[in-house]
Amino acid sequence: MQDIESGRILIVDDEPANVRLIERVLRGDGFHHLVSTTDPTEVLTLFAREKPDLILLDLWMPEKDGFQVLEDLTPWIPQDTYLPILVLTGDTSTDVKSRALAGGAKDFLTKPFSPGEVLLRIRNLLETRMLHLRLEVHNHLLEEMVRERTRDLHQARFEILERLARAAEYRDDQTGDHTRRVGRMAGELAERIGAPAEHVELIRRAAPLHDVGKIGIPDGVLLKPGRLTSRELDLMRQHCLIGANLLSGSGVPLLDVAATIALTHHERWDGSGYPEGLKGEDIPLAGRVVAVVDVFDALVHERPYKAAFTVQEATAELEGGRGSHFDPTVVDAFLEMIAEDFIVVADQQRDAPDALEFVALRRMDPDEGRAA
Repeated sequence: MQDIESGRILIVDDEPANVRLIERVLRGDGFHHLVSTTDPTEVLTLFAREKPDLILLDLWMPEKDGFQVLEDLTPWIPQDTYLPILVLTGDTSTDVKSRALAGGAKDFLTKPFSPGEVLLRIRNLLETRMLHLRLEVHNHLLEEMVRERTRDLHQARFEILERLARAAEYRDDQTGDHTRRVGRMAGELAERIGAPAEHVELIRRAAPLHDVGKIGIPDGVLLKPGRLTSRELDLMRQHCLIGANLLSGSGVPLLDVAATIALTHHERWDGSGYPEGLKGEDIPLAGRVVAVVDVFDALVHERPYKAAFTVQEATAELEGGRGSHFDPTVVDAFLEMIAEDFIVVADQQRDAPDALEFVALRRMDPDEGRAA
């Protein structure tokens, strides 16, 4: 703990003789960080500059008395900070003491005072001050440890969720890059259409989990290169419900948004989507955003059942689905992103021929991998 003698003491008394006496007593007992003034109007300046650990304050002074000084100091002293003010006064009336205590004083010295009493009271007050400062440091360390631990827990949670998303995606995208790209694009798109910053971050973090329900879809359906039968199509569409069931019910905002995205990213603006046939703005914004970026990314990257489209071809598909499959506002914002070269496609697309054989997949459902 910091030595009491290292405490910084501010002495305020309009009588120079009193100031010299107090300084002599304190220096003789090992205190050397002393600042004094006989002008009470200088107190705020000295307080801000010296940051004292203890103030010795005379009450009855010309121009500005001790009560006014206490009032001036109040806004400068945080409520959770213990800064002792020792009042020096020859007035021992109850009213004076009550006013001083109400103004922030912690103790009194009655004039004339003895050196022994001065030192005892000062040491007691400084000891409490140092203990308080030590407790503050300890609390700050604990708070920082809690913050660091919380950051670690959040990071661990994000990594677990990311790996869960990659595990699901690995079945038909062995790089797992699709989930990351969807997350990045969804966050940027949500920001562009004016979603609140905290919701943008949730969408960015949650969007990679949109297809986690694929875990429950058999490989024979998920990776089938040809057209799905009606029964297989119904089975494929179950991945939305599977994903929502896996992610819902935790009470964690990130997982709640992820569950919403998993459930609704195949809903369509005109109400023809699944699993609930939601229409228009009844579809949550996060679902509408991910619907666009998911289809785009699925189009411009190779899948087991299709070659990669060019960006121009994929853009034409989005424009064709504007107002039927997709929210027009979301599509327009996404097309602006493409026009500004925000979208960076992966190596598969860079290596693809400039002109691919175009297969019309209007209203394409990327997880079904077939024209709907």
